[in-house]
Amino acid sequence: MSSPASPTTTAAAPRPFAWAGRNFRIQTAATVVSGLGNAAAPIATAFAVLEAGGSTTEVGWVTAARLVPLVLFLLVGGALADRLPRHHVMVAANLFNALSQAALAALVLAGAPPLWSLVLLSAAGGAGQAFYAPASEGMIMESVAAEHAGKAFSVYRMAMNGSQIGGAAVGGALTAAVGPGWVLLLDAVGFAVAGGLRVFLRLDAAPRDTVQTGGLVHELRLGWREFASRRWLWAVVLQFSVVVACISAVETVYGPVVAAQRFGGARAWGLAMAAFGIGMLAAGVLMTRWQPRRILLTGNWGVFLFALPGLALAVGAALPVLVAAMFVSGAGVTVFGVNWMVALQQEIPSEMFSRVCAYDHLGSIALTPLGTAMAGPAADALGLDGALWTCAAGTLALAAAVLVVPEVRRLTRPLPATTTAASVPEPVGG
Repeated sequence: MSSPASPTTTAAAPRPFAWAGRNFRIQTAATVVSGLGNAAAPIATAFAVLEAGGSTTEVGWVTAARLVPLVLFLLVGGALADRLPRHHVMVAANLFNALSQAALAALVLAGAPPLWSLVLLSAAGGAGQAFYAPASEGMIMESVAAEHAGKAFSVYRMAMNGSQIGGAAVGGALTAAVGPGWVLLLDAVGFAVAGGLRVFLRLDAAPRDTVQTGGLVHELRLGWREFASRRWLWAVVLQFSVVVACISAVETVYGPVVAAQRFGGARAWGLAMAAFGIGMLAAGVLMTRWQPRRILLTGNWGVFLFALPGLALAVGAALPVLVAAMFVSGAGVTVFGVNWMVALQQEIPSEMFSRVCAYDHLGSIALTPLGTAMAGPAADALGLDGALWTCAAGTLALAAAVLVVPEVRRLTRPLPATTTAASVPEPVGG
């Protein structure tokens, strides 16, 4: 019998995802659970309106109703997430969303819900998201060390996007097979389970400085000062205020309408949304290994790809071409999203992170309620294809315009620690 191996021969191999702590794993798992329903719910809601006899304009109204309270309450949600334990804010928001989606499901299952009830409950869902989103991004940022940020955000997005793939594909199929009400009920269950998982999050790190000296308004003012002092930050957010409105109109209003008219309904649009998720997932694998130096410049190349689904729908492309366009567009979303989160973690102080994220979210979606509400009238005025061309052209123009800002082109991630201090360039935009 051989003698016991020496310590050097028995040393354990590095554990995969050793950088991913308990909070990161729980938050990722909870996001997957709620993401399955979240990907299916917009499809189900759009077809619930259409099945009740609603028009393209009414689909836009219901979509916009979710976004209005999101705009109104995001700043309050960001300030609370910097003031209170972030996981407590997320749990409360998840449970509120579970109740609002359950009520929406019950109305749809009961048959022919009035438009005002769909609008009201859609708005309730947006209010919950306004408190959840800033806290969620702050929690992910706190869960990993800065040197693992790119890898962590890539893995997190892969998990989130994987749930979107399954949710969109299953949601489209279930909406066609059993109706939108049951899909909305599954979304409510997903929120409840996700909230239960997040109860087990804990803050092992030193607590953030949460001493309050000037109340909520003072904290929001400090967050605004942090946001406005960085030209790269507000320039990209201004870009996204229009870009997000355009792609939201395409994905939540025009896409389902075109699918109903040309491709047979919810199943085809579910397939397209699943391809979008697969594209995000594929790019997530790439971003776990690729760490581009010019963070925002690389991310902005992905924004050009956002226009492809609108272009495919506008030219009347066949379903396989639309699916391919959605795949490439999804890849662009992840390329931008990972680089954007790396830039935020690198440049924004932890104690300000949720407030800055709230201003980011608010600016990015500020025009989206108007865009989705006006999607129907725009299609009436320009024709459906004309409205799609307008959305695609606006996205491409803004992706090019933001490159005028020097910091967007030049903001870089730090060189590896082994690089000598003399060779490290002076940071830009920090």
